[in-house]
Amino acid sequence: MTVETDHAWADLLDTWRDLDVPEGWRAEIEEGQIVLVPPPNNGHNLIAGEVHRALLRCVPDEVGVYQTLGTQIPRLEKLCIPDLVVVDVAVLKTGRDDDPIDAADVLLAIEITSRSTARQDRTKKLWGYAHGPVPLYLLIDRFDQPGPTVTLFCEPSDGAYRQSLRTPFGKPVSLPEPFGVTLDTASFPAPS
Repeated sequence: MTVETDHAWADLLDTWRDLDVPEGWRAEIEEGQIVLVPPPNNGHNLIAGEVHRALLRCVPDEVGVYQTLGTQIPRLEKLCIPDLVVVDVAVLKTGRDDDPIDAADVLLAIEITSRSTARQDRTKKLWGYAHGPVPLYLLIDRFDQPGPTVTLFCEPSDGAYRQSLRTPFGKPVSLPEPFGVTLDTASFPAPS
């Protein structure tokens, strides 16, 4: 980034920080534009809760699992708030309280699709996380065709993930080390 784009990004972040977003909504930045993301529905929250609990059982004390953590990729003018993000706790102790973290510090980003975000999660967030680079991206896609799936993307290189494993709901999904946990997707609710 140039000095000029650094200033533009800083100004955009200041605007993002100052937003008064309605309860439950999230503000993200996509291609230099602030967008509002509506609150998730019950099925989405049930899945987030199950995955959150599974991750808490396997991460060490110095690693946290968060649901509202801004994650930035400044060179792409992108700021996401993943449905779940796993990061070393020490990362949160640097900088200002309201600073988003850099995507390069993320160990695992998880997105759970909704009708309004499915396309974004499958394309723009996939592309952004690969550029982060976020080493592991777990996409829980309730609206995939022909049926709901969980896809684990790994090995980011040059803005793309070199590996992916797509699993239908109902089958176990194993997360590699440093997690070493298997997610039971049998209870994940399909959209109604």
